[in-house]
Amino acid sequence: MKTDDLARVLAEDLRPVRARPFAGPILPAGLGGAVVSAIILIVWLGLRPLGAATHSGPFWMKAAYTLALSSTGFAMATRLARPGGRIGGAGAPALLAIAWLAVLAGLETSRTAPTQLASLWLGQTWTECSFRIVALAAPVYLATLWVMRRMAPTRLGLAGAAAGLLAGSVGATVYGLYCEETTAAFVVVWYTLGVGCATALGALVGIRLLRW
Repeated sequence: MKTDDLARVLAEDLRPVRARPFAGPILPAGLGGAVVSAIILIVWLGLRPLGAATHSGPFWMKAAYTLALSSTGFAMATRLARPGGRIGGAGAPALLAIAWLAVLAGLETSRTAPTQLASLWLGQTWTECSFRIVALAAPVYLATLWVMRRMAPTRLGLAGAAAGLLAGSVGATVYGLYCEETTAAFVVVWYTLGVGCATALGALVGIRLLRW
């Protein structure tokens, strides 16, 4: 049998396989990094009284927002970790979450006296919040990057940004166990800034460390 005939016979039984993101190692890496971040938070800043906090709307508002960003970062990281990966519609949850929180912030602003607007948007910890989120993101980012490196991504900047988004939003979720700020206006600015900085740093570092 000629080579061309053999190739044709073998190809007849081939069936297309749907490409699926490979999430396996990224999930435990992210969870492991989150545990380390939580330990750092407890040693560094401590925890707020969680019993009372979990009965308040602001606590769950922040958790819902940061977890929506986390799901986006996770989806993007799993897509971009493999060669030729593309984002597709993975960014939709983050955009919807930001829009939702911006609407809440707008409603808060419309109901607040002009003399109280600075407190509404800046809270008591605006100078520290974003930095703390980036710091708590570091263990998650390093763990995720170590796993992604072994999966041979080809879009290094985007892959690093996805890892940074995942890490930053997990760091923000962990930070919420300490932070007592209660307004959507504060969260949409300073939490988002912290996650955004982690994403940008992730892209810059990823370009270098994800090369293979």
